[in-house]
Amino acid sequence: MLKLLGRFLPSVTATGVFVATLVSILEGRAAESPSKLESEPDGWVDVLPPADLKGWHRTPVPPTGRLGRDQWHVERDQKLLICDGDGGHDMLLSDQEFGDAIFHVEFRYTKVAGKAGYNSGIYVRNSKDGAIWHQAQIGDASGGYLFGETSAALGQKKFFSLDKQIMSPRVKPAGEWNTVEITAQGKTLTLWVNGAVTCQFQDCGREQGHLGVEGEGYRIEFRNLKVKTLR
Repeated sequence: MLKLLGRFLPSVTATGVFVATLVSILEGRAAESPSKLESEPDGWVDVLPPADLKGWHRTPVPPTGRLGRDQWHVERDQKLLICDGDGGHDMLLSDQEFGDAIFHVEFRYTKVAGKAGYNSGIYVRNSKDGAIWHQAQIGDASGGYLFGETSAALGQKKFFSLDKQIMSPRVKPAGEWNTVEITAQGKTLTLWVNGAVTCQFQDCGREQGHLGVEGEGYRIEFRNLKVKTLR
């Protein structure tokens, strides 16, 4: 296919990157790319919560629900944020709000024999109470798309789901480490998973908000929680 493209596009074949991207699109798969943490290593801030989780707060899902037992803790020696998965459905959100920024997170589920349906999420630009939420869906070799309820006109909310945009599966099976980055810039949210952009939402109704992670009944570990503010 590269030779065929070169016959018709002699002015661009020398770039390599353009051709690789075009081939990826024609073959129905996402173009490979490094994470922003790798390609742009300057300007990142570590946002792993402290041992007492100061600077972060839990909110139930849905917001009208009740919180279960404390299920979040930090292992500072290993630099891990861990959800035990037995305290109900909730979000752990940063107290600080972020506008245009990149949120980098790595995660893995604790694999349990005979158990299926692993489910969790990563958030940006949420409201403090979680009523407005923009989530990267992550499962067991599944998910890798953005969905949520964003702000709309007249104080309303609008549901969206980009599950149909995914060109190829990116999330690894339970027990393996995954890397996710959500870039929020202007009204656009871009999701990158394990080496490629999987989807892009272009109508985010909030200019800033809280970032965070989700607990939904499965033990999950998070590491390398980092944020880079975009100017």
